[in-house]
Amino acid sequence: MNKTLAWSLAALFVACSGPAAAAENAQQNRMAVCNKAAGDKKGEERKAFMSSCLSAKKMTPQERMSVCNKEAGALKGDDRKAFMKSCLSG
Repeated sequence: MNKTLAWSLAALFVACSGPAAAAENAQQNRMAVCNKAAGDKKGEERKAFMSSCLSAKKMTPQERMSVCNKEAGALKGDDRKAFMKSCLSG
């Protein structure tokens, strides 16, 4: 009886930790993306940016492309390609 109970509890723990672990991993990924996007921002500016970035809904590919194009600014050639690749994958 004790073995059955122990195995049941272990299975329940594993089943419940799966979604929590996935959510934690997604949060870590979002934090990494926001940190990268924050760049050189400091103090209150960085705090405000991180708050909005972490609470923002996920962008559609079209929205991401638009934001990356604006951030790329006047970059040309290989520099623009490298920036866009980095921006779109982040």
